[in-house]
Amino acid sequence: MFKPLSDASKNRVHLFGRRKGKRLRDSLRQAIKHDLPNVRIDAASINSPCDPKQFFEPKHETIWLEIGFGGGEHLAAQAKANPQVGFIGAEIFENGIASLLRQSATAALKNIRILDSDAREFLPMVGDNSLDRVFLLYPDPWPKKKHAKRRFICQATLDQLARIMRPGAEFRIATDHPEYARWCLRHAPVHPAFQWVISGPNDWRCRPEDSIATRYEQKAIREGRTPMYFSFLRNPG
Repeated sequence: MFKPLSDASKNRVHLFGRRKGKRLRDSLRQAIKHDLPNVRIDAASINSPCDPKQFFEPKHETIWLEIGFGGGEHLAAQAKANPQVGFIGAEIFENGIASLLRQSATAALKNIRILDSDAREFLPMVGDNSLDRVFLLYPDPWPKKKHAKRRFICQATLDQLARIMRPGAEFRIATDHPEYARWCLRHAPVHPAFQWVISGPNDWRCRPEDSIATRYEQKAIREGRTPMYFSFLRNPG
């Protein structure tokens, strides 16, 4: 079993990013009020270490996690295409949570659970070898040098992901920010628990076939930025 190179549990988690945006429509406010409690994972009440299967009834044998799901369109599409998989979406932005709740209700999706807190608080609570896939799509690049320590990709989070992902599990990253792409490639491929899956330039230029373009990707392309996609597999052992 992989032993972390750093003890992330000793690091205090500082929360960054917006929690609220423009005022929600009445229907979305009602979704937050009435629908969120039915699918919400309350990080404060979790007994650690937890088995993510416990959040689903009936239980799903395969669990995927999306960290910072934004508007929720990717997570909703994946949940619809993979009804046998249990999906946990972590997001602190209320407007994005409301959007995912609306999409989930429209498509009658039953395999989504929402963690409305920072994923870095959740990862240490998850039991070993629990996740089969993790998505990190268009995270905040925190472009200023003084803010680089806020980036999700770092030694501590990679250590936690290595611990909670099963051997062979996939970690997908997408970004349109060149410096964040370089940052990812300076950290993830050299981590002993992860292997970069690449055979040529198309592997990072082309979105995975089973994925969709998020609103952030569409905005990036409209504004002339080039999305990049990286896939890392959890090594055995």
